[in-house]
Amino acid sequence: MEIDRTLYKGRPAERRPDNEELCYDVLDKLGVEYFRADHSPAYTIDDCRGIEEVLGHTICKNLFLTNRQETDFYLLLLPGDKPFKTKILSKELGVARLSFGRKEHLEMMSIKPGAVSVLGVLHDKEKKVRLVIDREVYEDDYICCHPCRNTSTLKIKTKDVVEKVVPYSGHDITVVDLPWETE
Repeated sequence: MEIDRTLYKGRPAERRPDNEELCYDVLDKLGVEYFRADHSPAYTIDDCRGIEEVLGHTICKNLFLTNRQETDFYLLLLPGDKPFKTKILSKELGVARLSFGRKEHLEMMSIKPGAVSVLGVLHDKEKKVRLVIDREVYEDDYICCHPCRNTSTLKIKTKDVVEKVVPYSGHDITVVDLPWETE
């Protein structure tokens, strides 16, 4: 994986795709400070290890989930190394068994597989996606996430995401306590 070892502050000088540009526009409009690492496409948490070194912080895992009927959608943020069991989250949320959402449904957040991000809620104008954050991520100092494209990763203060970005999107946050032990 190619990683630019430079940590940038703010948006890139060159124009990026519209879904990414919207993220920078909103962050700038809200006065949110952010740092950026640019890299070749990163599809998994394992792909992000070198990016974490540039950012000086861990990257959280972002999972797009749906109920069996594919009528309710969830975006889950949890620590990158934390194991995940749909059964445990389903019970925590009081919903029927969850599964991973199909890539066609990611279009409501203007993202593709491998680029799932909390910033996707900025594109979810119909508020179909419920944002769920594991308490460890919620209480961490920073959230590191893609700007809806997996060729850059941003480091943003969690407080800014929770108090500025998510309210701007009109979404609510559900905080859950998922266990490290899943057996």
